[in-house]
Amino acid sequence: MNEEIEKQKNYAKKVKEIFHKEHKYFLYTFGCQMNENDSEKIAGMLLDMGYVKAENVGESDLIVFNTCCVREHAEDKVYGYLGALKQLHSEKPEMVIAVCGCMAQQKEVQDAIKKKYRHVDIVLGTHNLYKFPELLLDVLETRKNIIEVWESPGSVIEGIPIERESDLKAWVTIMYGCDNFCTYCIVPHVRGFERSRSPSDIIIEIEGLAAKGIKEINLLGQNVNSYKGEESGKVVLFPDLLKKINNIGGLERIRFMTSHPKDLSHDLITAMRDSEKVCKHLHLPVQSGSSRILEKMNRKYTKEYYLNLIEKIKSEIPDITLSTDIIVGFPGETEEDFEDTLDVIGKVRFDSAFTFLYSKRTGTPAASYENQITEKTAKERFNRLLELQTKIGREKNELMRGKHVKVLCEGKSKNNPDMLTGRTDGNKTVNFPGGSVLYGKMLMVEIVGVRTWSLEGKVILVLK
Repeated sequence: MNEEIEKQKNYAKKVKEIFHKEHKYFLYTFGCQMNENDSEKIAGMLLDMGYVKAENVGESDLIVFNTCCVREHAEDKVYGYLGALKQLHSEKPEMVIAVCGCMAQQKEVQDAIKKKYRHVDIVLGTHNLYKFPELLLDVLETRKNIIEVWESPGSVIEGIPIERESDLKAWVTIMYGCDNFCTYCIVPHVRGFERSRSPSDIIIEIEGLAAKGIKEINLLGQNVNSYKGEESGKVVLFPDLLKKINNIGGLERIRFMTSHPKDLSHDLITAMRDSEKVCKHLHLPVQSGSSRILEKMNRKYTKEYYLNLIEKIKSEIPDITLSTDIIVGFPGETEEDFEDTLDVIGKVRFDSAFTFLYSKRTGTPAASYENQITEKTAKERFNRLLELQTKIGREKNELMRGKHVKVLCEGKSKNNPDMLTGRTDGNKTVNFPGGSVLYGKMLMVEIVGVRTWSLEGKVILVLK
């Protein structure tokens, strides 16, 4: 076991010894899948410290906010929750409130918490999350507020305890940080430079998950395409890692995100094509269809490059499902630039798209760009884009009608508990009737109905 993790295990044991009754935690998670995976690690550390999950905030002894700073709305929600907890904290002074994650990494956030939210006991950054047991013990023993945020990441720390949300699917982080510095993005400033985990550590983790019955894993990184692990003095790139994982017994499906177009190699396309367990779904953020705006974003590719790349992918994997990210209203975006984005949507015909209004982030170059787009113009464009993508997404779903597809049953549908739900290889949601005996099974399902954002099916066969 890593020496640092061994230390934290000892701190966790001491935390556990402090309490003479059951102690509970409540964990808020904001942001991306990386944050969800980090929250599973927080939950794992808390379990080691003797905490159990609370049903609500009021009964909690510890409240943790795992935060995101990619969009202003997420930050505002965190501040709103912190403000609302001030009274509860005064009524329960023994309660501990902790803020960690990307927001906590920013100096202005640390200053705001010191000034306006003095009832927050711990502020912990992204680079030293594994030290949570040590900091919590310090607070419990001294009742002093602690802010410990490292400016730069150290080496990758393996062996952090983890409490998985699902016994069927699992996130597996393969690399941390980002070196791309897109001008709108705060992530490199709060997550640090790229660091790849070793292939052997990743394989061991996934083999352990498969042995526990995990059927699907999702490989995570800010840009998985730039993964560069080392093994026996040799560099292992992402396509080679995929091939290694494809050979692990017990796994049914392998997914990954997120990919950067500039780093998506022919080797990766063929690895996807030839690896039977790698799902034929690719999330490939375009962000804008305008080459001029892409240059201002520092995306390092053009509209033409992206469209040519899509053609290469479709030629090798004809049945691929494509999704993307798009930002509307980037500073200086003209109507012509926006029309280029609509043109890309029309040519590629994405199955789905995550669309965002540009959000100014302090500390990024784009925040100081001239010609910031008015909210009215940005929303008008956003609505036009959404209308087009919704139409295309529905048409793509209609093509599924009558087809027989493999679906991994994930349990009850959130929107209709009388139905079961699962996803196709192409990451499309399918709802269908059936009993709990189907949970975790790979099924052959006939698509009998189509909705804008999902499909309806009936089970034809239980495969395994």
